[in-house]
Amino acid sequence: MTKVAIIGIGNMGKGLASRLAGKVELILGTRDRAAAGTLASTLRGRSAVLSPEEAATAADIVVLAQPFPAALEFVRKAGLAGKVVVDMTNPVKPDFSGLAIGHTTSAAEQLQEAAPAAHVVKAFNTIFAGLFARPASETADIPVFIAGNNQDAVAKVEALVKQSGFDAENAGGLDAARLIEPLGMLNIRFAYGLGRGTNIAPAWSKLAA
Repeated sequence: MTKVAIIGIGNMGKGLASRLAGKVELILGTRDRAAAGTLASTLRGRSAVLSPEEAATAADIVVLAQPFPAALEFVRKAGLAGKVVVDMTNPVKPDFSGLAIGHTTSAAEQLQEAAPAAHVVKAFNTIFAGLFARPASETADIPVFIAGNNQDAVAKVEALVKQSGFDAENAGGLDAARLIEPLGMLNIRFAYGLGRGTNIAPAWSKLAA
């Protein structure tokens, strides 16, 4: 089984863990061992609980389920050489009024610069945590937009996305995160600013020729 470390056990980390439990060798990376132990007790199969650094070292794929500033600090310290690193973040302003960075760079690209020997792949940032609690049959056609420069790493994340009960939409190189992250912000605006709620996700529709 693939060893997957989820760094952070907020709503996104918990949700992804619930979908991957029993399908991968799951490692919860957090300093809150008590909360992680409680979470692990609710999941299918067995999940290890380690510090973030230990979890990243032990894993094949490292998922950053943290706010962007914390994720950036973590990768700078951890290095993550040779690891597939999944960036779930949206670099939002503290008041959620918009993105703190974007268009000429992205959170994913800044994480890649901070850990140049890692293989950063953008994914899951347009998915609200509540969707993980829905039956997988309801989310199987919802796309998770993926961007990365290393094709082997991208293929591994595509497989992980499908294991988690979503569809994978490859958007190309990591610079595509400059487009995917504003899409995540638009989804946040629909959900909160326009009152649509969080049972939503962006998708493309193709009409017949």
